[in-house]
Amino acid sequence: MTPDPQALAALHAAAFEHPRPWTAAEFAALLRDPGISVIALPPRSPQALAVIRTVAGEAELLTIAVTPPARGQGLGRAVLERALSRARQSGAQAVFLEVAADNTAALRLYGRAGFLQVGRRPGYYGAGIDALILRRTAP
Repeated sequence: MTPDPQALAALHAAAFEHPRPWTAAEFAALLRDPGISVIALPPRSPQALAVIRTVAGEAELLTIAVTPPARGQGLGRAVLERALSRARQSGAQAVFLEVAADNTAALRLYGRAGFLQVGRRPGYYGAGIDALILRRTAP
């Protein structure tokens, strides 16, 4: 079942104010890209999503989002696990992502999944909030 771009955009907007939430048109373009996998849970009325791109043996987790009412129920872990599975099926040997240094819930999720910090982008999210670059091998 292909996720609805409008539903994905609404979910992303509910989960994020900054950086700017992605639009339905942006999700529609991602869904047409053969190197992109979009995972939405539950499929019919998504409350969590992950978008992963796999190219030349590497994958990048572009976004993961969970609506505020659905947080703490394991949906973030579930979409991350499915994204990592898709990366593995696509031949990725490593997965990269970036996360705001002050996003403690995401850092905990990624740490439990075996991601390690390999870089830092000072002030990337503005107002002194750094982006941490994380990597996991053998997804």
